[in-house]
Amino acid sequence: MYNDWFTIGPLTIHGYGFMIALGIIVGFWILDRQARKNGLDENIADNIVYVALIVGYLCSKLTYVLINFNEFLKDPIHFLLNSSGWVVFGGILGGILGGYIYCKIKKVNFMDYFNLIIPEVALAQAFGRIGCFFAGCCYGKETHSHFGITFPEHSLAPAGIPLVPTQLISSLGDFCIFLVLFKLYNDKKLRPQTAAWYLILYSIGRFMIEFLRGDVERGFIGILSTSQFISIFVCLVGILLLVRIRNNKDQMIKE
Repeated sequence: MYNDWFTIGPLTIHGYGFMIALGIIVGFWILDRQARKNGLDENIADNIVYVALIVGYLCSKLTYVLINFNEFLKDPIHFLLNSSGWVVFGGILGGILGGYIYCKIKKVNFMDYFNLIIPEVALAQAFGRIGCFFAGCCYGKETHSHFGITFPEHSLAPAGIPLVPTQLISSLGDFCIFLVLFKLYNDKKLRPQTAAWYLILYSIGRFMIEFLRGDVERGFIGILSTSQFISIFVCLVGILLLVRIRNNKDQMIKE
C-alpha cells in the first residue's frame, strides 16, 4: 500500500523489508524457545534456518528466472537484482532441501528439526505477506466488491483500480496455519505430523488463492499457474508423508 515509510539520511525504511525482517525475528524468538522447551539444540536449529534462508532465496530467484526466462534473457542484471523477483514456492522447497543437506552433514535427525522449524516458517510467511501488501506485489484481480483495495501510484500493483487484497487473505491464512501447526507440535502424540500438515495446508491455500491473483508474471503451465502446478505435487508429498507417519505409528503399536 505505502511501502516507503520514512527516511533517515540515505536510509529509507520500506514496509516490505520491515515486515519480512519482523517475521524472521519473531520466528527465531519462538523457534529458540520451542527448541529449549523440547530438548533440541537451538544452535543447530538456528543454523538450519540460516542455510535454508540462503538456499531458499537462491532457489526462489532461480524459479523466477525459469518462469520468466525470455524476459530474463533481455535484461539479466535487472532480473537478478530485482528485489521483488522471486517465487515463494521455489524458496520453500529450496529451503527444505538446504535444511535436509545440513542435517545430513551434521548427522542429526532431519524430521525432528523440520517439525520444530516449520510452524515458524508459516508465521514468517504471514508477516511477509503483509510486506507484500505494503509493496503492492502479489496483488489480486480487479474487483467491484466492498473488500477491494486501491493502490497508489509508485506501487507494484496497478494504481487506481480496486483489487482483491490477496496479500492480506494469504497472510490471514498463514497465521491460521501457524496456529494449527503450533498446536500440533506441542502435542507430543501429533508432533511427527506437523511438517506433513504444513505441506498439505499451505499447498491447498496457495492453490485456492491463485484463482484470485492478478499478477500474470508468475507464469502458467497449461491452465494452472506455476504455483498451482507445484501445489498439487507438494500436497501429494504431504499426504504421503502423513500416511507414512501414521502407518509407522500403527506398526509401533502392534509391536
